[in-house]
Formats: sequence, structure tokens, C-alpha cells
Amino acid sequence: MATESVERADKNRNEAAQSRRYSAKTILRLGKYMLQYKWMLGLAAVCTLGSNLFSLIGPKLTGLCIGAVEPGRGAVDFGAVFYYAAWMAGFYVVSALMSYGLQVLMLTISRKVVYRMRQDVFERLMGLPAGYFDIHQTGDIISRISYDIDTVNASLSNDLVQLLTTVITVMGALVMMVTISPKLVLVFAFTVPLSVLITKYITGRTRPLFRIRSAKLGEMNGFVEEMISGQKTLKAYGREEYTRNRFNGKNKEAVDAYYRAEYYGSVVGPCVNFINNLSLSLISVFGALLYLAGSMRIGDISSFVLYSRKFSGPINEAANIFSELQSALAAAERVFRLMDEAPEPADEEGAVELKEAQGAVQVRNVSFGYVPGKTIIHDLSFQARPGRLIAVVGPTGAGKTTLINLLMRFYDPDKGEILVDEKDSKSFTRASLRRAYAMVLQDTWLFYGSIYENLAYGKEGASREDVEAAAKAARIHSFIKRLPQGYDTVLTDEGTNISKGQKQLLTIARAMLLDARMLILDEATSNVDTRTERQIQKAMLKLMEGKTCFVIAHRLSTIENADLILVVNGGEVVEQGTHRELMAKQGMYRQLYNAQFE
Repeated sequence: MATESVERADKNRNEAAQSRRYSAKTILRLGKYMLQYKWMLGLAAVCTLGSNLFSLIGPKLTGLCIGAVEPGRGAVDFGAVFYYAAWMAGFYVVSALMSYGLQVLMLTISRKVVYRMRQDVFERLMGLPAGYFDIHQTGDIISRISYDIDTVNASLSNDLVQLLTTVITVMGALVMMVTISPKLVLVFAFTVPLSVLITKYITGRTRPLFRIRSAKLGEMNGFVEEMISGQKTLKAYGREEYTRNRFNGKNKEAVDAYYRAEYYGSVVGPCVNFINNLSLSLISVFGALLYLAGSMRIGDISSFVLYSRKFSGPINEAANIFSELQSALAAAERVFRLMDEAPEPADEEGAVELKEAQGAVQVRNVSFGYVPGKTIIHDLSFQARPGRLIAVVGPTGAGKTTLINLLMRFYDPDKGEILVDEKDSKSFTRASLRRAYAMVLQDTWLFYGSIYENLAYGKEGASREDVEAAAKAARIHSFIKRLPQGYDTVLTDEGTNISKGQKQLLTIARAMLLDARMLILDEATSNVDTRTERQIQKAMLKLMEGKTCFVIAHRLSTIENADLILVVNGGEVVEQGTHRELMAKQGMYRQLYNAQFE
């Protein structure tokens, strides 16, 4: 038991030290963003200083007003009262105007910082390897770029101003109190350290809770995004109740994490407020004793009490917003961790642009696995001559899609090499290599925009005639012309206002429009009927002349005319040849073919 307690204590200390390191780094990185607008920050600092200093003059003038009353005689010097009151009003008006200017400046700075942060995050996302998106939920990524950055925005525009105000107000009030009565200031020698110790202890315990809260909210957002995208499937299988129960669990975890963070974070305010009220009581008692001893006047006591409220009030407010700052730091950590993700490896030194590719592709002894120690493709070798149609078939999990990922260099092989035009594909830049391929996947992707914009997406400067020619070849032109706005018809979210088959035809037309010498089709006709499929095949055969084509197919009737069929099983090419040759071998290909037509 003693050993476990020691280990637990060591673990807690290590976590606390790591948390402090993360917080310090996060604050520094946020500071770098803000320093890009140093002139605006300087002006904000002037407004903060001026607003608080003018506000601090008020209690002193209040004491002078009260001092204009002669105790015991009831005589009042109204001229002095009105004089000091007028100055007081003037100072407060100037203070309010400068405070307004400060708010506007901080809102502007925070808006610029958030804009730059979102831009940097999105640019990082565009530079991340495909593998990152395979293992991270889309909802969690969206949560970081939206909710987490919004949390940082709120903190920069509100909490930071309040903290700056606190520092200036506390220091200014302390100086004024020392000038009035150094003896009474000794009260704070007891209360301020007590407040600091309590705040430090509680915030040290709550900091990890805010980190957990952000993570749980990200998990819940990821689950919701996943379930919404699969709404039809879960309804078809009658899994609504099961999904609701799972969401309730995720929701409860998120709410509980939120509650724990806010609950323990909110303890700081009442504790500090209690100590501040205690200091006010002590000031009242000792101030009365000093007045009786003739060491202080009534006006001075009044000014001191007001300054003590200005001294302790901001400390209490700072304690109250500390939970929000913790939340903002936790959110910023999540954002910066995304920014710190390793980007896609840089092109090799000396890599050149792949221009006017001939389309010769050769795979030599390639082995690959997504996870170290778990190889999916084993010593794979084959050769694709320029302008040939290469079909890749095999059972589910054989490594067909993985092969496409390797050809496009979404991943690099662990062993072996892939040659394009008799040169290692790594000797070309990734961008130029990928541009050399046109690709149509089974999972279609269309964005919000017109049909013309979607079709011309991969070819900059494509004319309307080029787009229409590709649409005609894909047998989708007549459908487009029947739409109310034709090629200017706007597709809604991911093309939900058209059928899956039509979406597939549009993506095929988009690929046909490219000048790529190599073409990848991953079950490209899986969402169209047999009649349309045959029409597309005829059009493809004409348009793919002179291009090296890789076709992943489950429906073997679509690849009977292929120049070479690779039968992949267990990450290896177990058979290769034409349709007739493979049927004659009576091996795996014949088994797969017969299974589809029995």
C-alpha cells in the first residue's frame, strides 16, 4: 500500500509538472500570435493604464469631499464638494471612454489572432499525411478548429482585458493606500498571501480537468458527426435506440467532465471573496482604532476603504475568471498539438517535377503495413506498360486499396520501390506525381458549388466546352441539361440533392477532364445500373486510350477486356494474366468469377 501511494504521488507530481510545461509553452505561443499586432497592443496598454489610473483618482476625491464636512458642527464646504465632484465625474468619463477603446482594440486583436490561428490550423491540416485522417475522428478535428479556437477568442477578448485591469488596479490601489496609511496596509500582508496560496492550490488541481473537458467534448463531437453521416444505415438496421444509448454515454462523460472542471474551478472565487471580506472587516476595525487615536481622518478612512475594495475586488474577479482562462489554455493546447503534428514528409532532396509522364509503372518487391509489425502487402511485384488497362481483383482485405494508396504516395512502402517511367517515384515531388494520376473512388466526394465547378475542380482554366465534352463521355450531359440551371445548378452538401449513381457519373466525368496519363478507378461504377455501367465502360475505353489505368473491381464483368489482371490475396499477387488466361488456369480468379455468376 505504501509503495502504491508513493507511485501515485510521483505520477501526480509528474503530471502536474508536465501540465505546467504545457501551459507555459501555450502562453508563449499565444503571446507570439498577439505580438504580430504589437502596435495595437501598445495602444491597448495605454488605454488600460489610462482608464485604470483615472478611475483610481475617484476614491481620493471622494475622501476629499467627505473631508469637506466638519464633524460635530454640521458645517459643509459645498464649494469644495462640488469642485471635487466635478473633477471626479470628469475623470470617470475619460476612464469610461478609454475602457471602451480598450474593449474595441482587444476585440480587434482577438479577431485577427483567431483568424490567423484558424488559417494556420487549416494549412497544417492540408499538409498532414493521409494516415492522420485515418486514425482521427473528423468531429474531433472540427471541434479543435471551431469550438477550441472560439474558446481562445473569448478569453483573449474578455479575460485578458480583465487580467490587465486587475494588475494595474491592484498596484495603483496599493500605492494609494500606502500614501494614506502604511499601518492599515499591513492587513494585506496576511490576506494576500492566503489568497495566493488557495488560488495556486485549487488551480493546480483543476488544470487537468479542463484538459479532460476539451478532450471529452471533442470525442462527443466526433461521435455525433459519425452518426449523422451514417443516419440512413443506422435507421435501416433499427439501431436508433442503441445509438441513443451510446450518445447518452458520450454526452454524460462530456457533461460530467464539464461539471467537474467548472465546479472545482468555481471554488476559487468564493474562497478569495471570503478572504477579501475578511480584510475589509479588519480594515474597518483597525481604521476605527486609528481614528480614535487621532492618526486618521474620516475622509482618509473612506478613501482607504474604497481603495481596499479596488484592491481586493479585482483579485476576486481574477479568481472567478481563472476557470475560463484554464479552459482557454486547455483549448489552445489542443489546437497547438494539432499544429505540432508531423506533416507529410518533405520531398527528397533533388526531387523533380513529373512532367509528361509516359505511364509506365513498375512495383518491385514492395512490402507495407499501416502498423509496425503487421505487414499487409508482402513482396509485391508487377509491371504496367504505358496505355494498358490493369485490373486488380481479390477478396476483401487482400490489399487492393492499399496498393492504390502506395501508388499515389499517400503512404510509402516499408521495403521495395515503385517506379514511374523507370524512375523511383520518390525522385518526383509528391504533388506532381499525384497530378499524373486521375482518380475515381467508390466513395464519391462533391463539394457545395455548381456542377461546373465540381467537374472543373481538378483542371484549372477548364472551359465550358471541355466540361461538357467530359460530361457527354460519362453519359451525364443529358441529365445535367434537364436540371433547372443546367451546369450552373448548385449541389448541396456533398451532392445530397442528386442520386448516388449521378454523383458517381459526375466524379467519373471530373477524372476524364484531367490531362493525367494514369488513371485509378476504385469500384468506380459500383453505384450505377448495369445498362449505365456498360455505357460508361464503352466511353472509358475510348477516353482511356494511351493512358495507364488501374481498376480495382469486385464486379469481374467490368474488367474482362483488361490487358492485365492481377489477382491479389494476402498482400501478394497470386495470379496474373488476361481474363481468358486466368479462366483457363482454373485458379482463384476462376473461383471468384464463377462465384459471381452461379
